[in-house]
Amino acid sequence: MQAAISHLMDAYARQPVSFVRGSGARLWDEQGVEYLDAIAGVAVTSLGHAHPDIAVVIAEQAGMLLHTSNVFRIDWQERLGERLCALTGMQNAFFCNSGAEANETAFKLARLHGHRKQVARPKILVMGNAFHGRTLATLAATDNPANQHGFGPLPEGFLRVPYDDIGAVRQAAEQSPDIVAVLIEPVQGEGGIRVASADYLRELRALCDQHGWLLMLDEIQTGLGRTGNWFGYQHAGIAPDVMTLAKALGNGFPIGACLARGTAADLFSPGQHGSTFGGNPLACRVACTVLDIMARDKLPERAAVLGARLLAGLRKALSDHPNVTAIRGQGLMVGIELDQPCKELVGQALEEQRLLITVTRDTVIRLLPPLVCDELQIDDIVVRVARLLSASATNGAATDEAAAHMEAAT
Repeated sequence: MQAAISHLMDAYARQPVSFVRGSGARLWDEQGVEYLDAIAGVAVTSLGHAHPDIAVVIAEQAGMLLHTSNVFRIDWQERLGERLCALTGMQNAFFCNSGAEANETAFKLARLHGHRKQVARPKILVMGNAFHGRTLATLAATDNPANQHGFGPLPEGFLRVPYDDIGAVRQAAEQSPDIVAVLIEPVQGEGGIRVASADYLRELRALCDQHGWLLMLDEIQTGLGRTGNWFGYQHAGIAPDVMTLAKALGNGFPIGACLARGTAADLFSPGQHGSTFGGNPLACRVACTVLDIMARDKLPERAAVLGARLLAGLRKALSDHPNVTAIRGQGLMVGIELDQPCKELVGQALEEQRLLITVTRDTVIRLLPPLVCDELQIDDIVVRVARLLSASATNGAATDEAAAHMEAAT
């Protein structure tokens, strides 16, 4: 039978499976085959698939009011802004539709901040190995030449330094008087699950205070319980000036947010920024419900416990694997680094283990399970990953030993 002609742009390297139903951390394809989801839509469906409370709210609000535009007050938007500011200590919020849009909002705040300081060509300090989105400006802030190839010239105004290296930041401050802000992910997700040290984040906060820079945290992947706290920066006991959110905020319904405090909170005036769909009643009511469920079920705390279990299980099961060079993470953000490219493991995990994973930076298996997983599902992820890597080990003699460790871990 001839395959149907697709009229979709060839922008994704899709796996040959289509899911039709989900429940919690499980998915079913068109043939009724069940899979275990260890990526949660890339850190989006933290409450799992088809959460009944979310489904009820979407249906109810869709039957009442979807959109009015930001020309008018939106009650649910105001409620969500109040909730997020109470959780974060921030003062004001701007709502949009995605993480990239939230970061674009942060860039505009940084530029306004710089111009108010009489800096003609303000620069934002960004990090090596970072990922901030796929718009032209967020691509310029992202450190991945493969993503940037063919899209030049990219916007200017970004200065890059190594991640988790405070000495490099100090050197940049001495060499460039035009820096007005720093943008950083507390844990680099696309960058291979690299965790910034708490001391580094605290020193970065101090440098921003010293130089009058905005400390801007991209919490699009780390925010809302993923790392074992509500937000990744809380592990260091600091507070940002600007923070961006998306992904888990809508549990699959598109919404992004940029929060600000201090001088950054009042930089915009009417007409300087906007979004047609951003912060509509449906998106904001869904996000408020997500916050309700996370607080009620103590999901940030649960992510810390389950993340420790996942890390311990993987380290035990893969301790003697010949190709594993590191296993690291924070909360339910876990990366397994191999000594060779391993993108083919995504398809193998799907077909052979009925497990959803991603591979980032060519050599790092990234695991982002839903925060609602139970302990047995976390252990099952360990078993399936260990089987996958046991089968793909380049050292054939290690295969039986890795499998034995896998079974012992569970």
